[in-house]
Amino acid sequence: MSATQAQAWTQDETAYPAVVDAVSIVIPAYNEEGQIGAQLEALQQVMERIGRAFEIIVVDDGSTDGTAAEAERRGVRLIRLPYNRGYGAALKAGIAAAQYGWILITDADGTYPSAAIPALLEEAGDFDMVVGARVGENVHIPMLRRPAKWFLGVLASYLAEQPIPDLNSGLRVIRKSLVRRYWHLLPKGFSFTTTITLAALCNHYRVCFHPIDYLKRGGKSKIRARVAYDFLLVILRTVVYFNPLRVFLPLGAVLFLPGLVKFIWDVTQRNITDSAVMGLLGGIIVWAVGLLADQMSRIAMALRDD
Repeated sequence: MSATQAQAWTQDETAYPAVVDAVSIVIPAYNEEGQIGAQLEALQQVMERIGRAFEIIVVDDGSTDGTAAEAERRGVRLIRLPYNRGYGAALKAGIAAAQYGWILITDADGTYPSAAIPALLEEAGDFDMVVGARVGENVHIPMLRRPAKWFLGVLASYLAEQPIPDLNSGLRVIRKSLVRRYWHLLPKGFSFTTTITLAALCNHYRVCFHPIDYLKRGGKSKIRARVAYDFLLVILRTVVYFNPLRVFLPLGAVLFLPGLVKFIWDVTQRNITDSAVMGLLGGIIVWAVGLLADQMSRIAMALRDD
């Protein structure tokens, strides 16, 4: 199957609306003893009210407190990992165990409002993924994180060639088949959601961003300063995998254009300098690497589709 055929297949897969009549809710949890009980009760109330088949899977990611006991007390499916493997690893464990074709992921800390879930499920029938974008009227994102979040969002939107209101929201509804398609790319850390968002957008899947609120967190956040650096690497790595020219073309221009200007100046001075030649050659080399990466990406996707 060619890349063009693969894109057509992707679009045909969701050509007809499919009502989400059953959903598996996957909740990764690490040391959330104080918050997970209220979150599970809120989820159960919402899902019972909308009358759709559902299951709740809590993945205890090596917690050292009473998180697992709180989950068991609420009668949900519980998967216990022997040690802390990371947010993405916990999600993958829960998704692998899910029995339904639609997956809803949310957090155990109560920051994502369960009241938003019915709207996301209503939207999901026409899409491959519905992301709860944290752009509602009541959004509590710590001020220290906002500059990095804004920069990463702008960079990701440029690289994906379309606006991304929320790159890494932890509340979303996804077709299980979409997750399976990119299973090999999805990391074990917090960048799981970033990767699946970029993978879906770069491959023309139908993605909807639905505005939601984001509540103040109870307990202590697990996100550390290094996570922003990890997100940056994931964004670049994912886009280079799917759309490498979006990265290599501007990088080559940064070298080539100053080299060209310097070369023209040198010609007028009748003295070609090394810096002009290095700039021109550097830009050409970067573009050549980008073209090679683009061809490899297309071949890899075509082979995977076959």
